[in-house]
Order: sequence, then C-alpha cells, then structure tokens
Amino acid sequence: MELLKETIDYVIFAVLGLMGFITIWLTIERLMFFRALDASRYATKEDYDEALTNNLTTLYIIYSNAPYVGLLGTVIGIMITFYDMGTSGTINASDIMTGLSLALKATALGLAVAIPTLIIYNALQRRINVLSAKWRPAAAAE
Repeated sequence: MELLKETIDYVIFAVLGLMGFITIWLTIERLMFFRALDASRYATKEDYDEALTNNLTTLYIIYSNAPYVGLLGTVIGIMITFYDMGTSGTINASDIMTGLSLALKATALGLAVAIPTLIIYNALQRRINVLSAKWRPAAAAE
C-alpha cells in the first residue's frame, strides 16, 4: 500500500501529462496540415475527407477519457486516505481533509486536460466541415 501511496500521483499526472502533450502535438499537426492543404491532390471526396479527419479520433479519446483518469486518481487517493485512517486508529479531521483535498487534484488535472481538448476538437471539426464543403474535384478546378 505504501508503494501505491507514494507513486499514484506521479502515475496519474504522467498519464494526464502525456494526454496533454499528445493533444498539443496533434493540434499543431492538424493546423500545419490545413495550412498546406491542396485539395486538388485528392481524386475523391472520400479520400479528401479521410485526410482531413486524420488524428481526430485520438483527440476524441483524450477529451472523453481524461476526466476518468483524473477520477481514478481521486478514488485511489480517497481509498488511501480511508485506509490510513483505519490503520492509525484515530480520526484526525486535519489529516482527512488534507488527504481528500490532495486526492481531488487528480480530478482537477483531468478536467484541465479534457476541457481544452474538447474545445480544440470542436474547432478542428468545424474547420474540417468548412474545408469539406469547399472541396471540388481537380478536373472542375481547371
């Protein structure tokens, strides 16, 4: 239990940090792709739409799961707090409140990753819809 108590914050924060890093990476990649996009390189609208939506699934997975990763950290932190209370034999309100408040930081970080990722996902989705509506076959562009 001590190993879990000492490492859970680092593990949860590392996972959420990785999720945040991937979000930033994919956002930059998509923006660079949109900037260099040449619709005439795509023979069909399906190919064009597939290229536009590349990596959006990963952003969707991140924004939908980051709060759960944070919540997992909070639940484990609360379990550790209750375990410590049970083994100590005394109930000290200060220790309980400190343990619970520290456990909640994982949920806050999960939301801090999920909310911007959701905003980015929706903004990219809107940009994709606009670009997709403007697609014309290469033969029609000439």
